[in-house]
Amino acid sequence: MASRKKLIVFERLRKCALAFPESHEDHPWGETAIKVRGKVFVFLGADGLTVKLPRSFEFALDYPGTKPAAYGLGKSGWISSGFGARNAPPLDVLEHWIAESYSAVAPKKLSANSAGRSKAPKSGLRSRLPKL
Repeated sequence: MASRKKLIVFERLRKCALAFPESHEDHPWGETAIKVRGKVFVFLGADGLTVKLPRSFEFALDYPGTKPAAYGLGKSGWISSGFGARNAPPLDVLEHWIAESYSAVAPKKLSANSAGRSKAPKSGLRSRLPKL
């Protein structure tokens, strides 16, 4: 049952990331990477994700199961977070992090055009968050 829930969460986060303009899926190293114009803004694995958070990096680290990304990426504002654990960040927070990561990686013109226009699933928190 737990693996089915993880698959559902994985699919929801994947669809959220793919809703941004010019985003596409790639599979380097056997992982799912969502890119915009050839640059990765989300890595999705079976149990978690890795995103770039230039504005909310410190806040994100307050969640259990969230840590600076490996391979030195943490020094550049990338975090890794699980989504299968009971105390993992809520889905709407993970979706907001995906939006922030897109905004950080996408060309400014694309990022500005996508602010508030994502076809990502809507949630109560998303509507209260400032536009990225």
